[in-house]
Amino acid sequence: MTFTDLYLAVRDTSRSEEKVALIAEYLASVPTEEFGWAVYLLQGGNYRGGVKTRELREWAADVAQVPGWLVEESYSVAGDLAETVSLLVSRAPSYDTAQLRPESLAKWIHDIDSIKSASQAERRELVINLWASMSQPEILVFTKLLTGGLRIGVAKGAVAKALAKLLQVPYAEVWQRLAGQQTPEQLTREVLSAPINSQQSVAPYPFFLAYPLEPDTLDGSPCEEWQCEWKWDGIRAQIVKRAGAVAIWSRGDELISDAFPEVYEDAVALPDGTVLDGEIVAWSADGHPATFFDLQKRINRTKVSAALRAAVPVRFLAYDLLEHNGRDIRECILAERRKGLTSLYDVIQAKVERIVLPEILSCASWSEVQEKQRDARLYNAEGLMLKRRDSPYGVGRTARGSWWKWKVAPLSIDAVLLYAQKGHGRRADLYTDYTFGVWDGDTLVTFAKAYSGLTDAEIGQVDAFVKRNTKERFGPVRTVTPELVFEIAFEAIQASKRHRSGVAVRFPRIVRWRRDKPAKEADTVETLRRLASME
Repeated sequence: MTFTDLYLAVRDTSRSEEKVALIAEYLASVPTEEFGWAVYLLQGGNYRGGVKTRELREWAADVAQVPGWLVEESYSVAGDLAETVSLLVSRAPSYDTAQLRPESLAKWIHDIDSIKSASQAERRELVINLWASMSQPEILVFTKLLTGGLRIGVAKGAVAKALAKLLQVPYAEVWQRLAGQQTPEQLTREVLSAPINSQQSVAPYPFFLAYPLEPDTLDGSPCEEWQCEWKWDGIRAQIVKRAGAVAIWSRGDELISDAFPEVYEDAVALPDGTVLDGEIVAWSADGHPATFFDLQKRINRTKVSAALRAAVPVRFLAYDLLEHNGRDIRECILAERRKGLTSLYDVIQAKVERIVLPEILSCASWSEVQEKQRDARLYNAEGLMLKRRDSPYGVGRTARGSWWKWKVAPLSIDAVLLYAQKGHGRRADLYTDYTFGVWDGDTLVTFAKAYSGLTDAEIGQVDAFVKRNTKERFGPVRTVTPELVFEIAFEAIQASKRHRSGVAVRFPRIVRWRRDKPAKEADTVETLRRLASME
């Protein structure tokens, strides 16, 4: 099985077990020099060849002997540049299947390294010659890799399960090995199979994730068996301090130490062999967590100015202790870990300002818990976290029933579909990415994009509507007749000068198709502004 075969097979199945089996089968057969790169890319690692998309469109037009406008039109229909290039090149008059010579992923990486260091003229010749030796699916995957747009569609947990199956290593240990920003050269069979020694690096532990609270889940369960906390709306993170080195990791295994230097400065004061799990939140002037919209000003900043630090201060709210004095204590129950965290904080409190120990909510009954949950937005929280006091710290979402997240009911409004764009993967031929608007007087203004919430049947119906009712085309985007109304839910809303509607929303998604409502009865900007003022 080649890397292209794997990509196509994974793309064409929605069954998680089948994806795991396919990945294990592929990794079992690849040579050493390809193994690390395959694992790196499968778990979402990014690699690109320094080629501009404009150049690829021009080169594809030259090879296919078609005008540039036809490439652009083809791109707008396909909605994916790599797919457009692969279809045009493989149908070119000069394309000769006799030249095809399938190459390994390792060879592709070597070729891309050559392309990155070449001049523009050399890059053109190298890429065109490589295309000529590839089948249409290979051109598709290679071009995605070349542009940094390769998305294989598997979760890191699926990769970990495949590796655990292949290497005969416990799943939790494999996932721990994958945690952190590993390079392809580090992701060898030997490294992934080796016994865990937490002192070897400042890599984080796999994050333990909660399930959404289900109806009647807590019926009959004594309230005192649960620890109740606010669910903060920030960035889940781990602080790792080992052998004098400090690292701050996001849940996506991104190193974010530089983005939050004040937290890093405090973390230096931690004892060696300490790992904290918590949330990075924006901090208000009155000494409480602010909103995620405030925190967004700090996200994706590799350098943070003193002015920005002053304008948007942050805190790390520590709610779990995973490693203490160099010992992995994740198997200890939560009550013991909390006791250790409290004792640690008593020692370091005088030395830190931005690492904070948040309160445990005191609730004597489930009715009190429910009352706290209803009031969550007053505290800029998303809801509550409910954790069994006797629960160990697990891996991913593998311990159902130990941790629950109980979010407040979302806000929602009715909005009109204004723009549509085709999706990706198995939905690349369907319009699945939508932009919605609300009324501002007699004008519809955009306020949110949403990609999820409709059934396959509904997506097909909206797709047919878009194709019949397209008014204008802007590349892959279609402006449609404003007729369809949908209920859009979101977690939070705030005034924003960057959006035409004057507001920004968090996590918008489609709740239902309002077939009963005409466009003229959709909600207004005023409605959104009232919701923003209530927040």
